[in-house]
Amino acid sequence: MKYKSMKVKVLLLFLFLMLFPIFLYMGEVKAEENGKNSTSLKLYAQSAILMDAGSGRILYEKNSEEIRPMASTTKIMTCILALEYGNLEDFVEVSSYAASMPKVKLNMRAGERYCLKDLLYSLMLESHNDSAVAIAEHIGGSVEGFAAMMNQKAKDIGCFDTFFITPNGLDAAATTPDGETKIHSTTAADLAKIMSYCIMDSPAKEEFLNITRTPSYQFEGYREKEGKIENSGRSFSCYNHNAFLSMMEGALSGKTGFTGNAGYCYVGSLKRDDRIFVVALLGCGWPNNRGYKWSDTKKLMAYGLENFTYHSLNEVKVDEGSLAPIPVVGGQTDKIGESISVPVTVVTKEAGIEGVLLKEDESFEKREEIAKELEAPVEKGTEVGKITYLVDGEIYGIDYVITADNVKKIDFTWCFWQVIKHYSIF
Repeated sequence: MKYKSMKVKVLLLFLFLMLFPIFLYMGEVKAEENGKNSTSLKLYAQSAILMDAGSGRILYEKNSEEIRPMASTTKIMTCILALEYGNLEDFVEVSSYAASMPKVKLNMRAGERYCLKDLLYSLMLESHNDSAVAIAEHIGGSVEGFAAMMNQKAKDIGCFDTFFITPNGLDAAATTPDGETKIHSTTAADLAKIMSYCIMDSPAKEEFLNITRTPSYQFEGYREKEGKIENSGRSFSCYNHNAFLSMMEGALSGKTGFTGNAGYCYVGSLKRDDRIFVVALLGCGWPNNRGYKWSDTKKLMAYGLENFTYHSLNEVKVDEGSLAPIPVVGGQTDKIGESISVPVTVVTKEAGIEGVLLKEDESFEKREEIAKELEAPVEKGTEVGKITYLVDGEIYGIDYVITADNVKKIDFTWCFWQVIKHYSIF
């Protein structure tokens, strides 16, 4: 019996050793398919993404939907909201709560005044936590009010896995109205969308880029004395800590971040020719691995530059002259027995993307869904179909096919006059 038992164990071990590589390979393939990656890049970050800023297309990702804390990368949202809703010349009064924020901080004092524009440089160049709170209280009335604005803007951008609690990114947790406890968090995919919005779509994108690209900035503080705003006698200098700006040609913007829970984080962008890339990294090492984020960012940007080129949707847009008129059943014609068709044209109802970054072996798929036949009456401008433009199953544009003329329905009056014309009664 012992001999048989030993034989079974040996057989099971042999089968395990034979099948283990297959299971391992299948797991790697599944992970690759889930990640939409055809190339494996060795990255330090626990979550990472390379995105086409123009179209929002994911070019490479690693756990990009995993919810994680994002530290001071939060401040890109704080900055863009202040630019969109604030007056840069306003004076911001510092509360005792803002002044109590931990380092990194401007060391502002309760009751002092600062120009909103100056605080945005403090926020983005030095990542000052007290400046973030002062800005939030000025724009939103309170930190809680500003957080609500941040969360609404995130949803407007299409970020549904993001939850803001603080304007500076310090680790925090809060209970939602439905009783759920959530942490201050986002995903790499959402963070990349927010950066893309800041540099591509926001009405304040030029101001955002100007602030985040500035190497250094000096400003002064103010105070109120006898009902007047005067210089406080304190001056400040800020220096840009986004080292990526000098690492690669075309670097556009970016923001670093670190907390004990989040680890090192980074979101940055780069432009070469007509290609704009965004990289977002979360959990990219902990002390003493400060440089991991730069290594991952350069690796992802290089991958994008080497593998993707810009392709305009105009390359595959339908030529209106190629669309055949659509036959109309029961439509009035010049003579009895004649057939009639209505010409059609193409319109774009919503402004979409202009183009997409594609690999050499990728291309647009054009899917036409147009009515084969119509029934009279037909009004000019009637939607009779659409043309969808896709890449890898994702929709990147839709054109709508509409009628370019009217076609009346055959009625008694038309029949009467056709009989008269046919028999030449008059």
